[in-house]
Formats: sequence, structure tokens, C-alpha cells
Amino acid sequence: MGTAAGGAEPTAQNGRVREEVTAARRIVVKIGSSSLTTPAGGLADDRVTALVDALAARTGSGREVVLVSSGAIAAGLAPLGLPRRPRDLATQQAAASVGQGLLIGRYAASFARHGLTVGQVLLTVDDVTRRAHYRNAYRTLRRLLDLRAVPIVNENDTVATEEIRFGDNDRLAALVAALVHADLLVLLSDVDALWTGNPASPSATRIPEVRGEEDLAGVEIGGAGRAGVGTGGMVTKVEAARIATGFGIPVVLTAAPLAAAALAGAPVGTLFHPVRRRPTARLFWLAHATSPRGRLHLDPGAVQAVVGRRKSLLPAGITAVDGAFTAGDPVDLVDVRGAPVARGLVNYDAVELPGLLGRSTSELAAALGPGYEREVVHRDDLVLL
Repeated sequence: MGTAAGGAEPTAQNGRVREEVTAARRIVVKIGSSSLTTPAGGLADDRVTALVDALAARTGSGREVVLVSSGAIAAGLAPLGLPRRPRDLATQQAAASVGQGLLIGRYAASFARHGLTVGQVLLTVDDVTRRAHYRNAYRTLRRLLDLRAVPIVNENDTVATEEIRFGDNDRLAALVAALVHADLLVLLSDVDALWTGNPASPSATRIPEVRGEEDLAGVEIGGAGRAGVGTGGMVTKVEAARIATGFGIPVVLTAAPLAAAALAGAPVGTLFHPVRRRPTARLFWLAHATSPRGRLHLDPGAVQAVVGRRKSLLPAGITAVDGAFTAGDPVDLVDVRGAPVARGLVNYDAVELPGLLGRSTSELAAALGPGYEREVVHRDDLVLL
């Protein structure tokens, strides 16, 4: 849960600062729609200015900032005479096409006051899930930073369909932080921290740090706020923090008015500590940035081989196939109860697999040729869920 940012904390407590923040050289900052716009739609100039001032103070001297900004749809509501965020995709896309120009124009003017140039980067899920696409996205972001510009990233709402949407910019921010190998992710919203429950309750307390899942036990995590202009909520922020910390990136969650304090290392909001060293980038993307195009049902022996012994998946251990996928697509491997146990890149088209199930690779090679003596999913292309 969170609360409004009205009760802002001092920029430091007893002179302490968070070294994870002050040592960060490359920072990804995400801000939500409700922190940039008025409830009626339209950009709140004072909020944009305050954010840009805080970010500009962290650029230069080898330090880099990438901004992931929501707000395109919300910014387009008032100009189109829409009273609230539309529910249908076509109207959302129309609002985004109007609002995105307003949003990037306002950022460009505000950063220009600090002598900084911005670059707009609009992404869809395919841009960070398909290997060739995310390499291109990385090169664009890397070059903008090399040229001392501030990349401003948003989901490409004007063309994204329900099937290729991130769903919220918190997840997008976590994936971008991993993409650029950030040292820190800062999630800014209209809440000041993660709380143990409703902040209005006398028993609720702010959670200053999270070091593992045990620190989240019993925490009541709320959904989207009442402003009605965003899509996220504390649930999506905690999930984004899980993704980023799983890649070895610390995360600060706090309110937008506390951005300057948070970026200065003050112990405001909630700090999520990394839970491990950075994994292989390829497996990270497979686990968190891909959406499965189908499911392979495994018998108990295959589950044990894949999960317990980290072996490749062979046709003999598959009992059924769901979905329409082609070779190279991500698929979920599920146990006898239908629960996903792993995700991997499949080596066959969906239409090929039914005739191969339950048969050994040597049998298939003898009957169909040496091209069929291969794994359905190689262990190097597998990540456990």
C-alpha cells in the first residue's frame, strides 16, 4: 500500500545516505501518469518542471539518466474532450497519438532549460522480447547516452495491441533498466513508499527496505489509485522491483515530489535490495520479457529431468502440445497439473510436434532423418520459473 506524498520526509536522516543510490552511474527513472497530469487530463507543468529539475541535477560527470514516462494517454484526454481514460483500445490509441506529442514537447522544453537534449524512444513488447529488436533498442539507447542526450521511453500506445502491450510502464521500466544495465531503478508515483497496509490505519508502517520475499510476507498490496488516469498500482511496482532486483539492480520506490531527495540518496520511500548477482542476460529476457506462444505438457519424468537435473527437453517426455508457435518462439513447460515449471525456446513448429511425442530421438532420427535427432528445447535455452 502507499499514501499520498504530503508527509514528505527530510532529505536525509541523521546524515545517512543510501550508497546504492549515490554510487549509481546509470539510472532509470519511471514516473506514472497520475504524477504528471491533472485528474481531468492534461499535463501539470509544475510537476513536469520539478521532475526535470531533479533529473537534470543527476546528469553529467559520467552519470546517465533514462526516463521511462507514462502520461501520453492521460495528456491526450483534455484536448480530445474525453472526461476519463477510455476503455476501448482504439480511443486509447487516439488519445496517445495526441498526448505523446504534447508530452515529449513539454519534456524537450523543460530539459532545454538545463542545456539537455531529449530523445524519444517508443517501444512495444516485441522490441524487448525478440532478440534482433532488443539489440536495436539497446543500440539506440546506448547511442543517445553517448551523445549526452536523455532518452525518454514510453510504450508505443498508438500502435500496440492487447496482445503486444506491456500492460503497465512499471514492467517496461524494469526491462529497460536491465536492457541498459542500469545501476539503479527509481519508481516514482503518487505514493511515498511501500506500507504494511492502508496508511490510514494506525497499525500500518512504512517499509524502509526490502531484502527478500520474507520482508513482503503479510503486506497488503493495493491496485491502481483512484485518479483513474494510470494502469498500474502498487502490485505492478512490487513486481517491477522483483524483476529488477532479480537482475541485480537496486530499486527505490517513492513519490514523485520526493524525486530529488531519493536521487540524492536520502532514505525516503522503500529500497529494494538486489537479491542476487546479475544472471545471464539471455535467460533474464527469456524469463521476464517474453510471453509464451504455447505450452508443452511434460510427464513427471521429464519434469524431474528439466527441473531437477537441468537437462534438455526431449520428445519422449512430452504428453501434449497447446498453442500455435513456430521454431524459435518461447513456450512454457508445464507439469501434470498444468503449472509452468520452465520457459524455453522451442526447436520445432507446433504442427510438427504431435507426431513426435513419446518417441526417442534415436527412433525419430531412424524414421524421419538425422534432422529430428535434436532436443525440443535445449537446456541452454531454458530458464526455470
